[in-house]
Amino acid sequence: MISLDNIRKAREGLKNVVEKTPLQLNVGLSEKFGANIYLKREDLQKVRSYKIRGAYNKINSLSESEKTTGIVAASAGNHAQGVAQSCSILGIHGQILMPSTTTTQKVNKVRSFGKSYVEVILTGDTFDDAYAEALKVCQESGKAFIHPFEDLKVIEGQGTIGLEILEQCDQPIDYLLLPVGGGGLSAGVGTVFSTLSPQTKVIGIEPKGAPAMFTSIRNGHNTMLDHIDKFVDGAAVQRVGDINYQLCKEIFERVELVDEGKICTTVLELYNEEGVIVEPAGALATASLQQLNPQLKGKNVVVMVSGGNNDIVRMAEIKERSMLYEGLKQYFIIDFPQRAGALREFLTKVLGPQDDICFFEYAKKTNRENGPAVIGIELKAKDDFDALLQRMEEFKFDYKLLNGDQKLFGMFI
Repeated sequence: MISLDNIRKAREGLKNVVEKTPLQLNVGLSEKFGANIYLKREDLQKVRSYKIRGAYNKINSLSESEKTTGIVAASAGNHAQGVAQSCSILGIHGQILMPSTTTTQKVNKVRSFGKSYVEVILTGDTFDDAYAEALKVCQESGKAFIHPFEDLKVIEGQGTIGLEILEQCDQPIDYLLLPVGGGGLSAGVGTVFSTLSPQTKVIGIEPKGAPAMFTSIRNGHNTMLDHIDKFVDGAAVQRVGDINYQLCKEIFERVELVDEGKICTTVLELYNEEGVIVEPAGALATASLQQLNPQLKGKNVVVMVSGGNNDIVRMAEIKERSMLYEGLKQYFIIDFPQRAGALREFLTKVLGPQDDICFFEYAKKTNRENGPAVIGIELKAKDDFDALLQRMEEFKFDYKLLNGDQKLFGMFI
């Protein structure tokens, strides 16, 4: 379905459009995991993600009549920016439908890249709503639809990254870690590697809350998920592309799932330790290094950093999810005795010297011996948790831990 010749043609067409992003040996990660870890920095692309490669290759392949009529796309982020930039370069009018919940920052970036050639239409609450409306617009207007991942030309455009990696790395590549959303990136890059570097083991990395490719390969057919966690928005899809599924089930050695909390921790680590700004989907492949570590030791490993469009307003949520995953933030419902000094006793006798209260809600009630409070506690180290629970029991504070109870956690926090 995808030919190496077509990927090479796509690269020629993209020559003056995209950056040849660096493949960097990362010393910190290499030392941490005992392997040669190379980061393919597509976060440094012109639109801060690889998406322009596929978008431009598809739009540029349209007939003159289709280009004159214009194009339609649906996206909540990176694909929209790639399409917008492509329309501006080619002088083609495009309508890009985005969910009405899309942040102003993302909408403004799409408009900035597209200039006068792009009209942004906000519709619906989710990507699926915007996608359905975009298909209606295409049917009514006769305009070409630029799919984010289920299209041969889009896949071939993404595949150009594989050619770059093999040219840039002067060592044989043992492992290639690719983030998986709809599967277009993996299908394209994986095709290049299966042909030119068949000894490389290609591993797909998905968020644990959106395991569409993992589930499809396990089931033996492309599977629609009923529900997904949309937090890793650049890689959270309910169903991967049919073309991509057919290719990836042959290309991947396997698919690994990574907890969203671990992805958040990796976003923060890449920023604080490496000075690399990535979005959650951009950190997805890097976040898998720890769980893959035993088999990676002493190997040459290429990790795809797929995008760096991280909205600053998300950082508080990213930090919160990271701390919950690392066990550094714990939420409780605690029954306080309704007597003077009970809270002071909790602070002085139960909290450890480095523990900190980060959330507190308490309503004193009449005619009751005890009153519940919802308390969030930040720990300096995960190992402090057991000692905190022991002190609660020692001083007879009845509690319920909320972290493991998704229903109650969602209700109170």
